[in-house]
Amino acid sequence: MSDGRPFPIRLFVWSVLLVAVAAVSVYLAHELVVAPRRALQDRIREQKETIGKLEQEKQRLEAYLKVLKHLDRRARVEVLRQVRDQQGSLQTTIRFTEIDSAGKPVNVSRELSLPGQEVYFDTLVIKFDDHFVEQGDPLKGRALMLFRRIFSSTMRAEDGFVIDREGQAPEIYAGRQSPSDFEKELWKRFWELANDEKLAKEHGVRAIHGDAPYMHLEPDRVYEVSLRSTGEVVITPGARLAPSQTTR
Repeated sequence: MSDGRPFPIRLFVWSVLLVAVAAVSVYLAHELVVAPRRALQDRIREQKETIGKLEQEKQRLEAYLKVLKHLDRRARVEVLRQVRDQQGSLQTTIRFTEIDSAGKPVNVSRELSLPGQEVYFDTLVIKFDDHFVEQGDPLKGRALMLFRRIFSSTMRAEDGFVIDREGQAPEIYAGRQSPSDFEKELWKRFWELANDEKLAKEHGVRAIHGDAPYMHLEPDRVYEVSLRSTGEVVITPGARLAPSQTTR
């Protein structure tokens, strides 16, 4: 039933227009202000996360580089004499001394005479998985090395001079701190671990094997045989010996 008044079409149209304008304003505000702001915040958050990951990777790489440069076990080799015997064969006499990071002796030096000029430093090396090394794990954060023996190219390896006793933790490690049961087991079961990949992995071992780098020794020279924490055995030449230190 009508009261006779006309329907306010104009008011209705304006109301619809106002609602439409308000809706458009809200949409435009969202698309032009809110959405870009959220997208920017998302990008900033992603960038912060990326920066954080890159910083962690940087720190990891820096720590690993320090590990690569770290030398865990080293020995100084001084070539004292190189003379020929009555048969005309060259004999090389060296002084072998284990040293600390400051170059100071850590045990008694040994003088060894070997036939020839190419000298081998026979070692047994245990390398642990990289993440143990990177994290500085107290048990597996460094490679381990045993100086098995020293021999030359003109003699049998079996006739070489024994340095560390095979099957036992090297005395140099025991001198710093008592070897753990874990280390004792590694040396005792060295070749068993070397030939059993599953067993080696259970012990966190990446590689375990013999390594015998050698050097063509020159007279009156000093060399250093060293083990990096990552397991590389390297020989580097040093300075010449002073004349008073050698006998020709």
